[in-house]
Amino acid sequence: MPTQTEWEKQAANLLKAELKRKGVTYAQLVERLAGIGISEKEVNVANKLSRGKFSAAFMLQCLSAVGSSQLHLD
Repeated sequence: MPTQTEWEKQAANLLKAELKRKGVTYAQLVERLAGIGISEKEVNVANKLSRGKFSAAFMLQCLSAVGSSQLHLD
């Protein structure tokens, strides 16, 4: 079974891949997050994705902000 660190890497890689697929930079992500009422700094986003340490809520916010088809909230 994967360790906590392996799960964190998978989560970060999934989010990075979705950003790349959508052609969204970290700076653009920060702007889009602001558009849905989430205040983040680009350096904080970069650190979260680099470390792989972020909440499920942050991941959902990012997916929503980039208009991911992977996210289905009702």
